[in-house]
Amino acid sequence: MPLLPEYDLSGKVAILATTGGDQAPHLALALSEAGALVFTIARRQSHLTAVLQALEGSSFANRGGVVADLATTQGTSLAMEAFDHHDSPVDILVNDVQSMFAKPFDEITLEEWDEVQSRNLKSTFLLTQAVGRRMVDKQYGRIVNLVSGLAERGMINTSAFSASQAGLLSLTRSLAVEWGRHNIRVNALGTGWTTAEDIPLEVQQEELLVRYTPLHRKGHPRDIAPLLVYLCSESCDYTTGQAVYVDGGLNAHP
Repeated sequence: MPLLPEYDLSGKVAILATTGGDQAPHLALALSEAGALVFTIARRQSHLTAVLQALEGSSFANRGGVVADLATTQGTSLAMEAFDHHDSPVDILVNDVQSMFAKPFDEITLEEWDEVQSRNLKSTFLLTQAVGRRMVDKQYGRIVNLVSGLAERGMINTSAFSASQAGLLSLTRSLAVEWGRHNIRVNALGTGWTTAEDIPLEVQQEELLVRYTPLHRKGHPRDIAPLLVYLCSESCDYTTGQAVYVDGGLNAHP
C-alpha cells in the first residue's frame, strides 16, 4: 500500500483485537506496512495464525499475539499480561469484533442475545477500558472500532447483531467526548459487504445485495486499509467521534 509521510506509524505499537474474518490479516499488514508494531489478540488460534502468517510473510516486524476470550475479565487480563511481556506502551487499539448473527427476532433466545452482545460489545468494553487506562496515563492514543453499516441501518433478521453494532458506535462517540481531553482520538470505521476473495465482477453482480450497492461490487480489505492507517496516524489529530464508512455507498441508500 503506498504510504504518505504524514501517515507514518513508525515507532507506534498497536493492539489488534479480532474475532476472525478474512479482513484481519489485511488490517494487521496495513498497520505493519505503515511502520507500527502489531500485537494481535484473537478469539481462536486459527484467527491468530492467519494474522501472524500474513505478517511473517512480509518484511515488516510484529509483536506476535495471544488467543484470549475478551468477553471475560480473565481473558482480557490474560491478553494484557501477554502484551506486557514485550514491555511496550500501547499507542493504537483496533477493535475488529463483528461476529455476525442472523435470526428472526421472535426466535432469538436470551442466551443467543447475550452471546452476541458479549462477543461484539462486552469484549470491546473490557479491552478498551484496559487499554484506555494506559492511554489516559500516557496522554495519547488512537482507538478505531470497526462497525457494520447495520449500526445505523435496519435489515431483516439482524436485530441482535445490529443492536451490538449500534452500541459500538455509541460507545465510540461517547469515548471521543470523554477522552478528548487526554489526547485520545476515538473513531469508527464502518464497513459494508467485504471479501478477501478476488471474485470476477460479473459473478459478484449476480448477487442481489451487490446489485443494490451503488458501486455494484463487494469491498475488499484493501479498500479499508488506507482509512485505518489514517485514523491511527498523526493526521487524524482533529478527527474524533466520527463514523467513516467504506461500504460502496450502501449507507447512502434511504
